[in-house]
Amino acid sequence: MRPLTMSSVIERRLLVNYRVDPAVAAGLLPTSLRPQLVNGWAVAGICLIRLGRLRPSWLPGWAGMRTENAAHRVAVEWDAMGGPQSAVYIPRRDSNSLVAVFAGGRLFPGEHHRASFEVRETARNLHVAFASTDGTAQVSVDIRVAQRLQGSELFADLREASDFFRGGSAGFSATRDSGRLDGLELRADNWVIEPAEVISVCSSFFDDTRLFPAGSAAIDCALLMREIPATWNAIQPTFAVSPTALSLRQWPPAPTRRAE
Repeated sequence: MRPLTMSSVIERRLLVNYRVDPAVAAGLLPTSLRPQLVNGWAVAGICLIRLGRLRPSWLPGWAGMRTENAAHRVAVEWDAMGGPQSAVYIPRRDSNSLVAVFAGGRLFPGEHHRASFEVRETARNLHVAFASTDGTAQVSVDIRVAQRLQGSELFADLREASDFFRGGSAGFSATRDSGRLDGLELRADNWVIEPAEVISVCSSFFDDTRLFPAGSAAIDCALLMREIPATWNAIQPTFAVSPTALSLRQWPPAPTRRAE
């Protein structure tokens, strides 16, 4: 079946970004991909996104649904005919939507784990947490909207950060078939990002020293997008797909530890 093109409104998209030792990041990737480096660091993170009016593009907006979703990501690149290409590799997706869990990887790209989410938000403050129902993934994030981007070792300013993430709007995610990746591209004409201050973050992925030895990953910055119409289109990899280093079946459970 041909994958659906989906339309939505990004009600909230929070990107919590880590700078990571490139050798460590490379060990999480399929062999066809390499970490995309910024100032000598690999860039990884967590995307916590609430979609409203999510539906096949041929349906009206009122027929859409609202979902809370999370994706762990690593910025990657590979060599193509026209030169280096960039995207993100996604070893894990989670959602509170039974539809996304059932249909992801079948009707549209992206296999999801079922998870419960907790969200508290005001105009300036945001708390997002989730725990997967199988007990293998937990995240808790608190941020505050800021006036400008500060303290980042990856990006000099907000424009540089915005350009980087807009350039990596395609994502290739792990599936239960270790030799296949699902491809999905975000298209948003109105691309507006706000800087945010990280208050606290804990992640069973980035806090797991089996994946990220001590000192190999550090919080760098957080970015926020709100109320942006977007479409999601299925895409095919333009690189050779080899077995992934970290597939959906290999997600290791780990206790959550707080990193202030």
